[in-house]
Amino acid sequence: MENIIEISGLHFSYEGDDESEPAEVLKGIDLTIKQGEFVAVLGHNGSGKSTLAKHMNAILLPTEGKVIVDGIDTADDEKLFELRQRAGMVFQNPDNQIVSSVVEEDVAFALENLGVPYEEMRKRVDDALKKVGMYEYRLHSPSQLSGGQKQRVAIAGIIAMQPKCIILDEPTAMLDPQGRREVLAAIHRMNREQGITIVLITHYMDEAAQCDRVVVIDKGSLVMDGTPEEVFSQVERVKAIGLDVPQATELAYELRKAGCDISPEIISAEDCVSAIEALFTKKGSN
Repeated sequence: MENIIEISGLHFSYEGDDESEPAEVLKGIDLTIKQGEFVAVLGHNGSGKSTLAKHMNAILLPTEGKVIVDGIDTADDEKLFELRQRAGMVFQNPDNQIVSSVVEEDVAFALENLGVPYEEMRKRVDDALKKVGMYEYRLHSPSQLSGGQKQRVAIAGIIAMQPKCIILDEPTAMLDPQGRREVLAAIHRMNREQGITIVLITHYMDEAAQCDRVVVIDKGSLVMDGTPEEVFSQVERVKAIGLDVPQATELAYELRKAGCDISPEIISAEDCVSAIEALFTKKGSN
């Protein structure tokens, strides 16, 4: 698979005021993401993970280094519009992305600005709403929707532009558990069925555990990168950074400390239950 995102030597500093020095937020990040990958980016508050996400959509530009998205240098002003069609961004608060008073009009908004012909636009809007399970709400007002439904409409607006990559900056942070499940199901479906690359910024470890790959940012540097099993099995290191691990991983870790022969690479409740059952079966046969 080809790389869709290539980040090399990325430094970024926010400008200081007259009395303070610029604050360096990203400190030499190197990261590549392949087309079709589902990558979670973790980090505690202030680690730089959202700042990194904004570089993938050219909302921010490097102070030093390069960010290439689908062959486009994010610093190339002339290709900004094209870049944002290929890599869409979904933010934490869906209310900040909804601009119309009817759901289908909101999803069509960017397409109208792109000058997409009506018949093509109609098809894209309907397809996008179906993909996030919101087609039956197409004539509703967004104000009548739940938080999870609004976020799915925001995602549909990005899908309608037919991007190769979607960057989601804590899209479930303001949602209740049901809304979180709805949005995550829609994201996983896009990745699985359409091959859209997903970069998910999250502080929920159970969301990260469902991804192909987990990247951890700490104090502006990339400090861990691997499968969920590889990253979360390093429980003490993850906790030293100020993050949690999935509950199933935590339980397996405590059982190992108590002397149980159980894998350190357990990240789901199902795997944990199976491992504990195997322990009892093994004990019963001895």
